Amino acid sequence: MYICTTMIVCIAEKPSVAKEIADVLGATTRHDGYYEGNGYQVTWTFGHLCTLKEPHDYTPNWKNWSLGSLPMIPPRFGIKLIDDKGIEKQFKIIESLFHNAQGIVNCGDAGQEGELIQRWVMQKAGVTCPVRRLWISSLTEESIREGFAHLQDQQDFKSLYEAGLCRAIGDWLLGMNATRLYTIKYRNPNSRQVLSIGRVQTPTLALVVNRQDEIDNFKPEQYWELKTTYRDTPFSSTKGKFSRMDEGQALLDSISALPFTVKSVTRKEGKDYAPRLFDLTSLQVECNRKYAMSADDTLKTIQSLYEKKITTYPRVDTQFLSDDIYPKCPKILENLKDYSQFTAPLAGTKLSKTKRVFDNSKVTDHHAIIPTGVQPSALSEYERRVFDLVARRFIAAFYPDCKYAATTVLGQAGEVEFKANGREILVPGWRVLFEKDKADDKADDDERVLPAFTVGEQGPHKPELQEKWTQPPKPYTEATLLRAMETAGKLVSDDELRDAMKENGIGRPSTRAAIIETLYKRGYMRKEKKNIIPTPTGRSLVGIIHEELLKSAELTGIWEKRLREIERGKYSPAQFIDELKQMVGGIVHQVLSDNSSRLLQ
Repeated sequence: MYICTTMIVCIAEKPSVAKEIADVLGATTRHDGYYEGNGYQVTWTFGHLCTLKEPHDYTPNWKNWSLGSLPMIPPRFGIKLIDDKGIEKQFKIIESLFHNAQGIVNCGDAGQEGELIQRWVMQKAGVTCPVRRLWISSLTEESIREGFAHLQDQQDFKSLYEAGLCRAIGDWLLGMNATRLYTIKYRNPNSRQVLSIGRVQTPTLALVVNRQDEIDNFKPEQYWELKTTYRDTPFSSTKGKFSRMDEGQALLDSISALPFTVKSVTRKEGKDYAPRLFDLTSLQVECNRKYAMSADDTLKTIQSLYEKKITTYPRVDTQFLSDDIYPKCPKILENLKDYSQFTAPLAGTKLSKTKRVFDNSKVTDHHAIIPTGVQPSALSEYERRVFDLVARRFIAAFYPDCKYAATTVLGQAGEVEFKANGREILVPGWRVLFEKDKADDKADDDERVLPAFTVGEQGPHKPELQEKWTQPPKPYTEATLLRAMETAGKLVSDDELRDAMKENGIGRPSTRAAIIETLYKRGYMRKEKKNIIPTPTGRSLVGIIHEELLKSAELTGIWEKRLREIERGKYSPAQFIDELKQMVGGIVHQVLSDNSSRLLQ
């Protein structure tokens, strides 16, 4: 425990978190805006108390929107208090505590945004005393005590702050300038609508608009597939699709009177690994897929579970645990009382430890989302559902692999070869935790168990030519849009490849839900059941943007990678800001040079 005889001020990001920390530290006396006791004062922010200054705070000339004032690039960015009486009152309390403090402990959320929130408050208050950092992944008493026993120097998190600052400045530079630029240049003269442009928001909208364009412009093409049924088992021709009916019909006619002969039966045993633990995005994807929960609802729910000490820190982008978590896992499993039917087989055994779960190289600031071992109680329906997903994934990580046998049967009728695939679960392993899911999901043809076939057997069959049509791409759902944001618009299903592409994803896991909600609120897209559909305004906005830098998910992903490199101290913050200033200047020049008469419809 970090003990000091002089007064230490701890500042958390929310009153509820401050209360948890104060209870552990023994700061039990409540004052207006803080707790006190045992040599500590514990206070809090309400999320952001400060923000970057607005254009008119730098110069009065920037108050009025005009093309002549663009680009607006302050010589030095500054911060100010958010204009709110409650915030102003709390800041004065914090400022007074800071000025009398012998030391400060930054207890902000352990991430980029949390670092930015607290540092801005300290800057605004003019802090000069030493500052240390509390860095924890859960709010249990054990975790808080352990964190205070290993407080770190604030300076160790400088690059994390710089990344957050560069993100905020980048969003300001692009958002303020591009929004004014496009609104003045392309807004319909009879409208007062603001054309909102954002560094992450606009490429995300472009993904949705481009997908809808693909759907609207899709021209279905007819094709045929030759199938046959032998011993109540469907087989498909290995010749694939026929673009002309007469080609398929000729083959059908040639085999109708001929017997079906089994040519080979191949059986291969394999393993399915347990699904990975959750990061925030994969949890949002699963909640949307399974329960139609929005990304924002999932984030709020898992944040609530974190603040109730039931799950670990949620705003993470890794699906791995660090080695130091392994010794704590038996106790966590033991405390999952509601899942005793699944944890009982693991009790008293040496838990498996694989690189698919424990990998220090894949964990930076935080590990995957897991239960803390605190017994949940009085949960809302959303909380119950989300916790259930997290708990089952965690337990499954220690279960045996699922073993299966994959069977491929090749048969022939005349000169035409047919194939059928089947799959039989030999040892369910971790799948026992998800039996209900399996029953809910529609079984895939390849998941069926095939009858026992013998090479050389023959018999009658029922061939048919099936008419089919190519299908358009599916509209985005929040689940698939989150995946597209994570991989900068690329369609990726492989876990390993997706991991590699996260570096270039657009937005951060913690902000993607807010971006999607913003696009709804601004009327640029809407939901039809689970599908996301761009509105006419959203489509028109993307249509008038000719500058690829503003709407390309790939290019925005490159900037995101730069921000991650800044966080790791591998890229210069000043260079990033210079690049953004040049980019904004180039966009302003391009738009001002546009002599077309295009307007937002």
